[in-house]
Amino acid sequence: MNYCDLAPPYIRSIAPYQPGKPIAELERELGVSGIVKLASNENPLGCSPLAVGAMHEAIKTIALYPDGNGFELKDALSKRYGVEHERMVLGNGSNDMLELAARAFLAPGDKAVYSAHAFAVYPLATQAVGATGISVPAINYGHDLDAMRKAAVEQQARLVFIANPNNPTGTFLSATDLLDFMRALPANILVVLDEAYNEYLPAECRYDSVSWLKDFPNLIISRTFSKAYGLAGLRVGYAFANAQVADMMNRVRQPFNVNSVAQAAATAALRDEAFVRQTHELNRRGMVQITQGLGKLGLEFIPSYGNFISFKIGNGMKMYRRLLELGVIVRPIASYDMPDYLRVSIGLESENEKFLSALKQVLGETA
Repeated sequence: MNYCDLAPPYIRSIAPYQPGKPIAELERELGVSGIVKLASNENPLGCSPLAVGAMHEAIKTIALYPDGNGFELKDALSKRYGVEHERMVLGNGSNDMLELAARAFLAPGDKAVYSAHAFAVYPLATQAVGATGISVPAINYGHDLDAMRKAAVEQQARLVFIANPNNPTGTFLSATDLLDFMRALPANILVVLDEAYNEYLPAECRYDSVSWLKDFPNLIISRTFSKAYGLAGLRVGYAFANAQVADMMNRVRQPFNVNSVAQAAATAALRDEAFVRQTHELNRRGMVQITQGLGKLGLEFIPSYGNFISFKIGNGMKMYRRLLELGVIVRPIASYDMPDYLRVSIGLESENEKFLSALKQVLGETA
């Protein structure tokens, strides 16, 4: 028998998320060495030394189950942001936050709204619970908030996903635009504001979304330690929300979804503000380096507020494979309905230079 038939139709029709391959595996497959990975928006500086020290200490008690409530990490977050423990949810990366929101508040037949070219997990999390996803056409590869609000109201959606900055396009929504959206949206429609790349915003673009929680009990703010904090391999995310909303998300959360080493590392990383500033500055310089390089090569790109940039290249998959042969891993984004684009993460200066050099060579071959 076909055991796939035992799963519900909405599960069978899911197209699985395709992560990038590890460097070691690709080096074996291609027979090359010194591959530069600029595909997954990881922190090229690694993580904070404070986090490394906390991990070593936490390993001593690895035989014990982690704190299922994550008290120390929640306490550190509370001191930083002024949010009470009962308004927090901890997760196995911010992906977990998106899935917990969907599991807690969507059922078969319900609807969720998100933008075209937005993070792939939004439709996956929606479909996995049997709900219907509504993808709203974008404006210049960014969210059309007016159209999203209209779709949510007319379709009686329960949930709206917004990424700011957005992955993979890097587009940004101002505080004014977001507040106008929240004020115009009925309070019975929940909004997940995904701020995975929040720490990369320039000073003039930053806003205090946490303070909005008191005015908008339908707001869920999702963040992660995977990007600027450099803990992608540990998978630590968190959400701030109304206490009742957080309660529902915690009811469907696995009891020990954030391991003890991850909790200790995240708690320590939160203290190392100097490391985050260093990360931000490196990213700013790298963004200038890559955008200037793309400009010299005559390539169009989408201005980005994250730690990555998407650029137009023609046959994205063909160019991706050729760059791979030259030892540079980037991200094809045809699955985001952007087959002519590639996304490249900002790396160290030498890594960015290797990417630009390889890109120049590839373009020369196709001229």
